[in-house]
Amino acid sequence: MKLASWNVNGLRAIMKKGFGESVKQLNADILCLQETKANTEQVKIALELIDGYHVLANASKEKKGYSGTAIMTREKPLAIRYDMGVPEHDREGRVITAEYGDHYLVNVYVPNSGNGLVRLDYREKWDMDFYRFLTDLEKHKPVIACGDFNVAHKPIDIARPKANYNKTAGYTQKEIDGFSRYIDHGFVDTFRTKYPDVVKYSWWSFRAGARAKNIGWRIDYFLVSNSLWGRVEDAFILNEYMGSDHCPVGISMV
Repeated sequence: MKLASWNVNGLRAIMKKGFGESVKQLNADILCLQETKANTEQVKIALELIDGYHVLANASKEKKGYSGTAIMTREKPLAIRYDMGVPEHDREGRVITAEYGDHYLVNVYVPNSGNGLVRLDYREKWDMDFYRFLTDLEKHKPVIACGDFNVAHKPIDIARPKANYNKTAGYTQKEIDGFSRYIDHGFVDTFRTKYPDVVKYSWWSFRAGARAKNIGWRIDYFLVSNSLWGRVEDAFILNEYMGSDHCPVGISMV
């Protein structure tokens, strides 16, 4: 089973950049998307042009063309849940949970703390509430959580750690601690555990040719419950895929 995740930075925009062909090349059994920036009907119309997938979509309720998540899955889930059930977090279409026979799959687009860290306090609350959401699910079945977590967890995950530490959204100690909470609980960061010393990024700023210079951040993840770790054959970051400021990440499982 191959699972992938990709922040597409606008589904309608990336559809014009060969996204359909990229999906065929990825050949994932499940592909989770973040930052679709479209309503649910627009997402379904766009993705249903790609054969072989059931399409689940969650959109921002208040701000059009903002945030949004989707799951493309070959196997129809047993059940689908949108959002976390926390009203202040459920306005932006950031979470979809699909239940399968032996696990839950959670697709997430974690809020950015914003320029000047104006949203950092909110982000702290989000991280705690999302942690509680995952651990509540895990009481029933193991969990796979993937998506754009908007944090570089370790210095190896960011090209310029010293210049950004506690100054830039996505690399403050509060955000790092929020991510560490998942790991401390027993969730496994699949890529970093498989490849502890590999420098590879999943997001690059559009500014100053950052991608060409590989001045990037690893902020897209697949976390799995410890009980699923033995089934993870490989983890990957596919930075040859273009069309967004992010690239796909994923895992293969048995």
